[in-house]
Amino acid sequence: MSDDHSTAHRSQKQKMLAGELYVADDPELAHDAAVAKAAMAEFARRFEHDVDAAHAVLKGLFKALGDTAHIRPPLYVDYGFNISLGEGAFANFGLMALDVAPIIIGRDVQIGPNVQLLTPTHPIDAQSRRNKLEAGAPIVIHDNVWLGGGAIVLAGVTIGENSVIGAGAVVTRDIPANVVAVGNPARVIRQLT
Repeated sequence: MSDDHSTAHRSQKQKMLAGELYVADDPELAHDAAVAKAAMAEFARRFEHDVDAAHAVLKGLFKALGDTAHIRPPLYVDYGFNISLGEGAFANFGLMALDVAPIIIGRDVQIGPNVQLLTPTHPIDAQSRRNKLEAGAPIVIHDNVWLGGGAIVLAGVTIGENSVIGAGAVVTRDIPANVVAVGNPARVIRQLT
């Protein structure tokens, strides 16, 4: 069986999870998105009265969630099942984590308000976009990173441990460990010792 033929028989979700071009307007993916939407609403409702119960909702939604991790609602995700958040990590109000590809957040990461982690990508070719094709690339944020408020991290980016991303920065490429990066596109302005 040729690769093209076997690819044609795979579900859109299987293609998405493999990092290949897929069509997001698909019943299986729509179901998964609806499950995530309901979980986000339940998380927000429970958070008002019982933070532990709210945490349990996210533990059921995410791939992995550290027991000491903490997220404040509102939270926006595509599916949730591609997100891992390490021990001691904290995300302030308004985290948007579009997880068509894995989002791996390490231990003790600090995420400011209204941060966007955007794994989806779209083809440059106009016809492919008309055909509603998209793909995704993982985001990896290593331990003890601080993402300032309003920062945007794009698909395929890795941020090294202990680094600081300034408020409002747009991270378009990998950032090494132990640096401060700011701006659009984010650039390293300082080495940390």
